[in-house]
Amino acid sequence: MQNQFKDPLHGITLQKIVETLVNYYGFDTLGELIPVKCFTSNPSVKSSLTFLRKTDWARKKVEELYVKTLPKLT
Repeated sequence: MQNQFKDPLHGITLQKIVETLVNYYGFDTLGELIPVKCFTSNPSVKSSLTFLRKTDWARKKVEELYVKTLPKLT
């Protein structure tokens, strides 16, 4: 049990991930890092969540960026 891999996304909501990334990078930089319309054209957390919940490949990119960003947040 002690050697079990810990998932850094366990218990973190998609909303919390998006809000954290927006607070850290802002929508402009986020749109450059992950070029999807929900980050580049009239962006909001609500519209981003709607898109990401329907689009697996985009959600995966956002989650990967969040995991890469975690060490910078502390």
